Order: sequence, then C-alpha cells, then structure tokens
Amino acid sequence: MPALDPLLFGEIDPPQRLLMGPGPVNAHPRVLRAMSADLLGQFDPEMTAYMNQVMALYRPVFGTANRWTMLIDGTARAAIEASLVSLVVPGDRVLVINFGRFGLLLTEILGRIGAVVETVDVPWGEVVAMDAIADAIARCNPRVVASVHGDTSTTMAQPMEGLGALCRAAGALSYVDATATLGGMEIAADRWGIDVVTGGLQKCLGGPSGSAPITISDAAAAHIFNRRHVEQGIRRTDIVDGTGARIGSNYFDLAMIMDYWSEKRLNHHTEATSMLYGARECARVVLGEGLEACFARHRRAGAAMTAGLRALGLTVFGDDAHRMTNVTGAWIPQGIDGERVRVAMRDHFEIEIGTAFGPLQGRIWRFGAMGYNAMKHKVLLTLGALEACLTAEGMVLPAGAAVPAALAAWDATA
Repeated sequence: MPALDPLLFGEIDPPQRLLMGPGPVNAHPRVLRAMSADLLGQFDPEMTAYMNQVMALYRPVFGTANRWTMLIDGTARAAIEASLVSLVVPGDRVLVINFGRFGLLLTEILGRIGAVVETVDVPWGEVVAMDAIADAIARCNPRVVASVHGDTSTTMAQPMEGLGALCRAAGALSYVDATATLGGMEIAADRWGIDVVTGGLQKCLGGPSGSAPITISDAAAAHIFNRRHVEQGIRRTDIVDGTGARIGSNYFDLAMIMDYWSEKRLNHHTEATSMLYGARECARVVLGEGLEACFARHRRAGAAMTAGLRALGLTVFGDDAHRMTNVTGAWIPQGIDGERVRVAMRDHFEIEIGTAFGPLQGRIWRFGAMGYNAMKHKVLLTLGALEACLTAEGMVLPAGAAVPAALAAWDATA
C-alpha cells in the first residue's frame, strides 16, 4: 500500500459555523481552554481531586445530593446504555415512556439487553399524561420505568413531577435521559424521585460530545452493587462480588465504574482526562452564571426563536405547553425545499439548523438555542439569515418582521 503524501492532509481548520440546530452546539471558549491543559496520570492525587470536584459540581446541576454523581467516558448514549445494562437483567419487564425518536432508542437498547419492553405511547409532538403512565405501571408491573426528559426529535419535554413517586409505589426503579436538557431546563432528580439520570455536554452545558454526566440514587446503587462482578485481573480483597446477575457489559458496568470513582479507585479504565477537564468547566460555567439565570436565558432564547419563526409566517411544531425551551421545530412551508434552505444557511451564512427524523423527516426544521448559543444576537442572526434564504427560494414574507418579534419576546420572557 503506497505511503500517504504528508502534505495531503493539512492541519485541521474547520469553518467557524454557528451551530443553531438541535445539537451539538458551539462549545464555550472556557471549556475548550480547559481541555487543552496538560494530562495527568489517572491516580495522580491532583487528578483524583479533580474527579471529586466533578462529583461535587454536578450534584446541583442534577438537583441531587446523590453520592454517586460522576461521569461516564463516552457520548451521552454511553451513559444511557451503562444505566440500562446495569439496572436491567435479561427478562426484566421495563416500561418506556415513548414520545419520540429517543424513546424508541431506549426500547432498542433494552431489546438488545433482553428486557421485556412495554411502552406507553403518544404521537410525536405530544407528551404522555401522568395518569396514562400510572395506568401503564399498574398494567405491566415493571421492574424499571424509563423515559427521556427532552426529546429533540419532537422538541417536547416530558413532565417529570410525580413520576418517581409512581415508581416507588410500584417497587420499580426509574431512569431518565436528560441529555438535551441538563443545564438548560431544571433537572430535579431528588425532588422528582428519579433513581438514575444521565446527560451530555454538547447541548445546554456548552461542551463537546464525549463525556456523559450521571447521577445514581442510593436505591439504584444498592441494586447495581448487588450485580457487582469484578474482572479477574483487578480483583481485590476489599471489593466483594454481589449475588445478583452479572452486568452484561464490562465497559458499561456501573458497579466497577462507581468503584473507580470511589475512594477504592478500582482500575477499571483510564479516565478521559481532557474530557473530564471539559466537563468540570461546563459545570463551573453553569453554576457561575447561576442555575436559575441559566434556565431563564434558555427560556428567553427559546421564546425569541419561536416568536421570530411565527413572525415569518411559519407554523411551529408541537404542543406549546410542553415545548423544550432550547429546541424549536417549525413546519417546512409547502413548496419549499427544506434541504436547499439548510444548505443555503450553511453556505451563505455559516449557520447550521437541523433536519428531522422518522415521520418528521423532510417535514420540519429544528432550531436550537442552547448553551453558549442561547444568546440574543445568535437567535437574531439565525432568524435574519433564515428570512434571506426563504426569500431567495421565492417565499413571500412579512419583510423584517422576525427580528423585532424575537426582540420583543426576549424582553418579555422572564
């Protein structure tokens, strides 16, 4: 095989795009700077101190006092899979609250684990009523109840108040995927009574994909440790195996990962140091702004985007009462080629907006305003560019209406 010409590939120099889709978004400069710091050995006392700091920083972000609040090395999906494979034994009955693509992802992962999957479903663009969830729990008596909080495929946020109480009353554990909302909408793991909640950095936390925060209740931790099975090469006398079924993944074995993050420092894997630095800074940025202020900024950005889209004459997708604050969908107008508009936005303005999945593919655009991009001027730039691109496609618009409407909504939203 011939050797590659060393001049064939130049230094990475990506375009400076404004990422205003459903994620990822542009990373905060402080996060990128933190990630450029020198590496440390995984058991260096400075490194383990940073690990402990990460645990402390993410507790308020998750709204919890859980001891087991840490990171999973991998994208947000890694934390989802680690949670489900560590909670669920093959043959367990699991109820999935399904209102979009990522509810379907939960059923996909659970099916691979060997769970008996039950679902409670609504059409895309709606959320599941708590009464319907209660009825489904009573009907199928699940071992685990799993849900997404904010599903970017539909832009809907599933209400969580009361879910934990329903699960506890039925003797079930609960899991929530908060990848798209952590840091941008309130996550109240303790008040909601949810046993395991996972997130990602690349949305409201303003970081890159590649590390996934997780919090685990004492009840879920006890269940997981009962399935502990330490691999042969790292067995120690101070770590005893549980009596339950062995977790079906080594890399995603939360029992061993929790021992790694504990004072035991079990050598399960090599922590992704640069990602830990980035995750640490994501939490510092959010907590430095103040959680309530951060949530309010996302609400204002979402309200401004929604008002601007409507001022252009577009129809916003889904249920207004349950829309995520950070992602807004809009129907592509009849006769408009949605992909041509997306390409024009990117080519002429260096702005990326999102397409859609499944039954909504080619039918809606998705606009994100989250993390470092939940800023007034970035929403206004996106709306102005969209107006220009729609006009170029021959659509007759109320000229110049989007930006003033967005400004008014920004100012009027608390």
